[in-house]
Amino acid sequence: MSEPSQFDLLKQRRFGPFFGVQFLGAFNDNVYKNALVIMLTFQAASMTTLSAGLLVNLCSGLFILPYFLFSGTAGQLADKYEKATLTRLVKVFEIVIMIIGALGFYLLNLTLLLTALFMMGMHSTMFGPVKYAYLPQHLKKEELVGGNGLIDAGTFIAILLGTILGGVIVGIQPSGTMWVSATAIVIAVLGYCVSRSVPLSPAPSPDLKINWNPLSETWANLKFLRTNRTVFLSILGISWFWFYGAMFLSQFPNFTKAVLGGSEHVVTLLLSVFSVGIGLGSLLCEKLSGHKIEIGLVPFGSIGLTIFAIDLFFASPATPGTALGAMAFVQQAGSWRVLFDLLMIGVFGGFYIVPLYALIQSRSEPSHQARVIAGNNIMNAFFMVISAGVAILGLSLGLTIPQLFLLTGVLNLLVAIYIYTLVPEFLMRFLVWLLIHSVYRLEKHGLENIPEEGAAMLVVNHPSFVDALVIAAACRRPTRYVMDHNWFNTPLLKFLFRATRSIPIASAKENPAMLERAYDEIAKGLAEGDLICIFPEGRVTSDGEINPFRAGIKRIIDRTPVPVVPIALCGLWGSFFGRQGGALIARVFRLGLFAKISMHVGAPVPANVATPEGLQQRVSDLRGNQK
Repeated sequence: MSEPSQFDLLKQRRFGPFFGVQFLGAFNDNVYKNALVIMLTFQAASMTTLSAGLLVNLCSGLFILPYFLFSGTAGQLADKYEKATLTRLVKVFEIVIMIIGALGFYLLNLTLLLTALFMMGMHSTMFGPVKYAYLPQHLKKEELVGGNGLIDAGTFIAILLGTILGGVIVGIQPSGTMWVSATAIVIAVLGYCVSRSVPLSPAPSPDLKINWNPLSETWANLKFLRTNRTVFLSILGISWFWFYGAMFLSQFPNFTKAVLGGSEHVVTLLLSVFSVGIGLGSLLCEKLSGHKIEIGLVPFGSIGLTIFAIDLFFASPATPGTALGAMAFVQQAGSWRVLFDLLMIGVFGGFYIVPLYALIQSRSEPSHQARVIAGNNIMNAFFMVISAGVAILGLSLGLTIPQLFLLTGVLNLLVAIYIYTLVPEFLMRFLVWLLIHSVYRLEKHGLENIPEEGAAMLVVNHPSFVDALVIAAACRRPTRYVMDHNWFNTPLLKFLFRATRSIPIASAKENPAMLERAYDEIAKGLAEGDLICIFPEGRVTSDGEINPFRAGIKRIIDRTPVPVVPIALCGLWGSFFGRQGGALIARVFRLGLFAKISMHVGAPVPANVATPEGLQQRVSDLRGNQK
């Protein structure tokens, strides 16, 4: 049977209405914001003595300021109160905001207009923690990547459509501002109506005492993030993406005018291509990750972000055209390369950011998820401000906009190396993902037999040198591997094995002290609820047949009785990483690249009836005739 599509979630009440609420909210934000920016650009002189340029930057600052001021409070509220009720209150707040904005447009009152913009920033700030803390309460773990992909794709498409619609309707003469006001109010009311269908989400921390001091709560939020190292570094990774994205998006108007020689329509074209790319990348994550949180996509995404940012520098023309429209621009030599680079930056950005959001949702304490998301929003806002500062500094030092893109691509490479050095799990998962998507095609059967939580032993036949990587690619739970100490100490790979908390082992004849330490570490891991994998043959098969299972597995389960899950790997012995004879090149072409392999998982065997001989027979039965 085929696995369900992430789009099936849109038909379900636990996700569809909530997706509609967040889509309409992001859409309305950008209808109002872009309409206001365009109106101020062309009509500022009739409302104030401030320059249009200063007002545009003031708008950006006012919209992002609430993320610094109120994210801490928003996270507390989302943890303390039921989220469907909060969602409806936020939508009522949005209606009030849009009425204030409509009055501002009608009276041409700058104070009311900027107040409404600031309040829209508050609206987004309050909804952010609700949005990402809602998902793990209503989606299964294997649905988190698909759900986050839909949310992120929907958000960027909503931003794009809202930006375009706001610009179009504000330009309608002579009543563009009235059209903006009516549209924004209608969208806000529609958002509230949709929110009525959002299902209840019980509060994870109903006894939480709210700290209403925004400064102290913001600081407390940031301090709490550091208590979970993987989550904190994932948040730094997400915030870096917002630095990267803000750098590109903020430069699109000047890049279009000064470098590409395009008109306002070309700016819209670039924004459209970039947004569609992020939407595509976000939606593809579920397919590429195999319906699990695949953090191996994060390094893959960062590689693409670097490559295509650097290529955009080389693709930028040395001599711009003159006020080219969108059609004239795409007919220019080299324009398609620019558009392709921006599309791929968006696609790889989706690969990068969706697994990170899913990771922090799955690794955060349920009682603190909303506050973790609030801390993430604070960090995102801070990195966006830093991005603006770096852009201003770079341009003031004489850098061109293509050189800023080049600098961002190089910085992205350095940041990626730093993060993956701190958390080798990302790099290991990337190698696993690459193996299964370049050398092999993996079919998985019976994965539901691997317990979702609690201690268990996995016993697996040993047909190749990459068996652990194949299991890691298929298994949704982090797994610890018992492996020969010589393999464990392999140069360049040792840090990856340490990252997975693999357990080196030696024979009693070779190193009895190491053997005892390994048994102690296995017992300790099982007592803590770990999933531990062992290859009871003790070595890779030399003839494709399963070697006798050694007695060590019996000693392990006698000491710590846990369920034992038999697993058979098929198709690996004669492949590239098998031990079947012949030169390396012959092994490559024996089965070909993208060789079809499979993993069959049997029902757990109770510890009291598990024996080496019985487990070997179960693995053999699962494998069948395929080696």
